[in-house]
Amino acid sequence: MSAQAVPVHDSRFPDDALGISWAEDSAPADSITVDLAEDGIVEVTLPPNAVVGLPEARTAAAAVRGFAGGGRLPVLLRVTGVLSVTSDARVSYTNSVVVSACALLGESPVDRVIAHFLLRAKPGSLPAQFFTSEAEARDWLREHHRES
Repeated sequence: MSAQAVPVHDSRFPDDALGISWAEDSAPADSITVDLAEDGIVEVTLPPNAVVGLPEARTAAAAVRGFAGGGRLPVLLRVTGVLSVTSDARVSYTNSVVVSACALLGESPVDRVIAHFLLRAKPGSLPAQFFTSEAEARDWLREHHRES
């Protein structure tokens, strides 16, 4: 599958002024990427040094739904270096009905705080956990994935 890039919104510019074409092969450096890995795990990477808002979260969620094709898939959400995620964006991420389990991956204590902020939106509704090891996160996702 090919990755989809979701530009991070900059409120200083109207949406049509960004000049972003979804057909471009290379994603801007400050975009969310959504990809379906060969092992069936959807990988969502939030851009470092960015504030992620509701428009980006909704677009990324739509890409995840597209990969799921009516089923449910595990998601690996990379939060390394993200500055902030808005409250509306976190609700959008955690309300997905196509996600069977979500592993949040980061490197630093700040990444852990961002991950736990995301997890607070809907506690207990979706198997989710923070990891600093991608291999451990993938193993956990495979164990917790429930196909519906």
